[in-house]
Amino acid sequence: MESKELSYKLIDVLNNWDPFNVGEGQFDPEIADILQAVHDYNEANKIAGRIQSVFEFSFEQVLPYDQCLAIANTLLAIKNEDACSL
Repeated sequence: MESKELSYKLIDVLNNWDPFNVGEGQFDPEIADILQAVHDYNEANKIAGRIQSVFEFSFEQVLPYDQCLAIANTLLAIKNEDACSL
């Protein structure tokens, strides 16, 4: 189960990333969907695909896959770091 601390770390990374420059707290539903993907998957490519589809649905713009993969790798590293510290 995800710890609150892990969720806060992931949320902080996503708020700082803000690919459409909407401002912190302005894409909370998307962040919730991305957190679920990070929880569900251990493969960066699956998380990246989910990130891309979440933002496409919400903003009707496709983020470049390489940007999604980069942030997915960052989120997965944080998740794995948290799991190793248990």
